[in-house]
Amino acid sequence: MTKSKKTTKEVTKGKVFVNATFNNTLITITDMSGNALGWSSSGAVGFKGARKSTPYAASTAMENIAKKLSEKGLREVEVYIKGPGSGRDAAIRALKNSKLIIKAIADVTPIPHNGPRPRKQRRV
Repeated sequence: MTKSKKTTKEVTKGKVFVNATFNNTLITITDMSGNALGWSSSGAVGFKGARKSTPYAASTAMENIAKKLSEKGLREVEVYIKGPGSGRDAAIRALKNSKLIIKAIADVTPIPHNGPRPRKQRRV
């Protein structure tokens, strides 16, 4: 029996999901139907501890995954940003500097319409 070769179809349009938490920045790139093409994060790029939450770590993660997928044929992307972290703007800036064309940017951070009682105030 011969092993069949895995064929990857050329994807030119995609969606970029940026989840910026206080501790990390997670980036997933999918095709238009939602199938993941690749992902990266500040931790996966090599940052540890407090440096993971920096804007520089987020931009490095975005450059890493954007370069990888633009070589595979990705051209146009829609960007969806979620979360309050510091890597939000840096990730978009890094994506803008890559070869990918940004068609739309949307903030999909979940905002409660007065849901459950909030947690107690954090004391630092």
